Amino acid sequence: MAGEENVKEELRSQDASSNLSQHEAAGHPHSWSLEMLLRRLRTDHTKQDDKFANLLDAVGEFGTFQQRLVVLTFIPSIMSAFFMFAGYFVFTAQKPYCNTSWILAVGPNLSEAEQLNLTIPRGPNGSFLMCLMYLPVPWNLDSIIHFGLNDTDKCQDGWIYPDAKKRSLVNEFDLVCDAETKKDTAHIMFMAGILIGSLIFGLITDKMGRYPAILLSLLGLIIFGFGTAFVNSFHLYLLFRFGISQSVVGYSISSISLATEWLVGEHRAHAIILEHCFFAVGAMLLTGIAYSLPHWRLLFLVGGVLAVPLISYIWILPESPRWLMMKGKVKEAKQMLCYAASVNKKTIPSNLLDELPRKKVTQASVLDFCKNRQLCKVILVMSCVWFTVSYTYFTLSLRMRELGVSVHFRHVVPSIMEVSARLCCIFLLQQIGRKWSLAVTLLQTIIWCLLLLFLPEGLKSMTILVLTLGEFSLAATVTVFFLYTAELLPTVLRATGLGLVFLASATGAILSLTIINQTPSFLPIFLCCALAIVAFSLSFLLPETRDQPLFDSLDHSPQMRNKVKDMTPEDTSSDDMSSDDMSEEAAKNVILNAQILRLAPYPVSKPA
Repeated sequence: MAGEENVKEELRSQDASSNLSQHEAAGHPHSWSLEMLLRRLRTDHTKQDDKFANLLDAVGEFGTFQQRLVVLTFIPSIMSAFFMFAGYFVFTAQKPYCNTSWILAVGPNLSEAEQLNLTIPRGPNGSFLMCLMYLPVPWNLDSIIHFGLNDTDKCQDGWIYPDAKKRSLVNEFDLVCDAETKKDTAHIMFMAGILIGSLIFGLITDKMGRYPAILLSLLGLIIFGFGTAFVNSFHLYLLFRFGISQSVVGYSISSISLATEWLVGEHRAHAIILEHCFFAVGAMLLTGIAYSLPHWRLLFLVGGVLAVPLISYIWILPESPRWLMMKGKVKEAKQMLCYAASVNKKTIPSNLLDELPRKKVTQASVLDFCKNRQLCKVILVMSCVWFTVSYTYFTLSLRMRELGVSVHFRHVVPSIMEVSARLCCIFLLQQIGRKWSLAVTLLQTIIWCLLLLFLPEGLKSMTILVLTLGEFSLAATVTVFFLYTAELLPTVLRATGLGLVFLASATGAILSLTIINQTPSFLPIFLCCALAIVAFSLSFLLPETRDQPLFDSLDHSPQMRNKVKDMTPEDTSSDDMSSDDMSEEAAKNVILNAQILRLAPYPVSKPA
């Protein structure tokens, strides 16, 4: 064994020396600065620090198993967007009039125009009033025509919709006049479901696992989505929308946690970006289907039918081995990893599997976000960012609605822009990392909000363009935000932390819906600017997570793992060694040792 080990060490040394010579032959004999040395040591440190990352490398960094897992997240993302935004297409604008069919008893041959002219009062501009009617009188038709009617009151027998081309919630449950505010109630109820669901599913995902949480959320999408088509009252509709919103947020939390823990490096970023792109695709699909269907119930029926195949996820979706390991289920984690390796046609070295911890880690709870200073900072900053993004997005969307933009335009064009914005995030994340990508996208949001604040009200087309560009920046911010937050949180509390920031998101949306109709138009936009500036400033308090390993328990924090990363030549200078005084030969020796370690990712057994 000792002789075998010596041979291996000699081979590693020869390979490392060969690599070093190749660098010198390339014409860079003096490029070994201390900064480059620290970068190389940083890479080696992060690889060795996360043993689970080594396991995933052995399984196959992005093999068939991981590719299939990523594809499995696409269809539920499409359906989540479908059911989330379906509520905007069921309130088709209708022009109602009071039902005055009582006059047909004395004049059965009256045309619709004559009936309205005799029984509906007119406004100062000569148009019929939609919420008032003349009270019935016991006269004959000739007397009514000759003397006219004078006493008015609110509609007593419901409304009629003579110009309606589609059946919507408005004309089915008479959401007009005094009941028109119920339309905003539906949106607030949906956000309330996200608020509560974020807490419930965050805890469920961390306590029960990613797999059961995803199945529970998909079951909710099918039941509540399909069941909405059969509600017989508006209050029941609100209840089902409440259930849908919880399912949507539950899937978002659990699927992001699962993808984060199965994938490594840039594959993790690409998977989350693509999942968000398909979310935008779901919004576009919904717009096309809603435009072609004549009845709002058919919209939910179609969505329910499309969601039924998601039941098959019971048999094909894997659990997170990181979560299993943190819960002390080492045997199940090994089985899951071995299965993934077999799908990828790989073999995991037995010594790597033996390195998995065999005892259960300390239980974590939501209270740790208050006790742990680093987690508290992360959750407060990210909650502020998510509150800002949500408030700003809904404010811009409602502003576009006030300008009379059709609901189909408000979803198709921004969705197309969102796909391109999220794909641009691939370049941003690769070049400048998570921290600066978040700062850049927030800075763009600040610029567009400032333009809206000083843009003259008469420039409608320019305002719509700026609103669309603002939603473009917010879409990129959301994508970076999800990835960044998931990487900052530990495995034992990752879903709970995501649930807390979703709670901030729902709060921002509810605040936007509440104040948009009660304040001057400039105030909501001014708040968007102020909040975006605060979020932009706070984002610099967070550590970078690019090329850093995930941490699983509360014993390891991002700051501890960034110690090597934060080192600079100035930090390491001393009386004995500086970047200028460090000899080239010493630098070569350190690099040689680092490369020897990198060539030995799996520990060699010690001789007996």
